[in-house]
Amino acid sequence: MKLNELRDNPGATKPRKRIGRGPGSGTGKTGGRGIKGQKSRSGVAINGYEGGQMPLYQRLPKRGFNKPNRKEYAVVNLGLIQKFVDAGKIDATAPVTEDALVASGLVRRKLDGIRILAKGDLTAKLDLQVTGASKSAVEAVEKAGGSLTVAAAPAPAAD
Repeated sequence: MKLNELRDNPGATKPRKRIGRGPGSGTGKTGGRGIKGQKSRSGVAINGYEGGQMPLYQRLPKRGFNKPNRKEYAVVNLGLIQKFVDAGKIDATAPVTEDALVASGLVRRKLDGIRILAKGDLTAKLDLQVTGASKSAVEAVEKAGGSLTVAAAPAPAAD
C-alpha cells in the first residue's frame, strides 16, 4: 500500500451540496429554504425567540445561587492513592504532599487544593498533607496507621 492509494471507505464521504445552481441541481432558485418567510431570508437568528411571547427560559422559575468565587477542589479517593502506592508511583515513606500527588499523575492540577474522600480502602501507612478531607477519610487513614494533616489553602498572590 502506498500513500497515493489511500482512500476513504466507500460511503464515508459525501460530495458537498451546491445550493442555488439552477433548476437542474434540485436545489436551485430558493435553495432548499422554501418560499418566503423569515427563515427563507438571510441574517436570521431566532433560537430563543418566540414571536413576542415570553420565551420559555424566562417563564421558568430560577432557584438557588451560584457563588462566583467558590473554591473548587481536585478530588481524590483513598482507593486510588492505594493503587498508586502499590504501583510504586507514590513513595509511601516520604510525606505525601499535593505536589507529590500531581507529580505522580494521580491529579492533573491542584485547582484550589486537593480534597481526599474515603472511597476505597487504604492499607499503606501514609503521611498525607492536603487542603481538605472528609471525616471518614481522616478516620480511614488513621486506622491504617498513617496521619492526615489538613492545611489551609495557600492565599492567592496579590496583584
